[in-house]
Amino acid sequence: MNKELNLCAVIMHSKPGYKAGKKNKIFDNLLNQNFTVCCKNKIWCTNFTYMRQPNGKFRYNCSIIDLYDRSAVASLNSDYINTALAINTLKMALKKENYPKVILHSDQGVQFTSWEFVKFCKENNVIQSMSRSGCPYDNAPMERFYNTFKSNFYNVTAFSSVEMMDELTMKYINWYNYVRPHSYNDYLTPMEARYR
Repeated sequence: MNKELNLCAVIMHSKPGYKAGKKNKIFDNLLNQNFTVCCKNKIWCTNFTYMRQPNGKFRYNCSIIDLYDRSAVASLNSDYINTALAINTLKMALKKENYPKVILHSDQGVQFTSWEFVKFCKENNVIQSMSRSGCPYDNAPMERFYNTFKSNFYNVTAFSSVEMMDELTMKYINWYNYVRPHSYNDYLTPMEARYR
């Protein structure tokens, strides 16, 4: 029947395997699903997503968004989903935004609960907040960001190399911040809402 009707299936790639690590410290949920913020650099959200490389291996993205305008204040790719990626992304955000005192909301992933990450946050005036275990609704804006990331960029782009993937990821983040209207901002772009 498939030959006669010329039907074909769209195959979704399997997600990479996950090994639970040992959690060092869990923080209270300071947001409680209240995602409305009155000023920039007050509350940031962060998480990871995966992307399959042309060679079949996985590459990981860590991004941080500001809840004030949903702008991506930092985004990095790496071959490893680890604490170093989380810290380097946070370093990028803090440097760009002149080291504000900020709440950083995440899930309870081992990268965010690790001793190294907790120490880095304390040393840089970053107050940690965490979603309840197994509750993605507690970090809904970040989940929405990655849904847009996958549907508008990753799922519709062909990559010939890791370098191309990284370059196009940064171009997408720039497009997301400066060109794409966001419904949360009454259809202003994140940067228009940030500096209005």
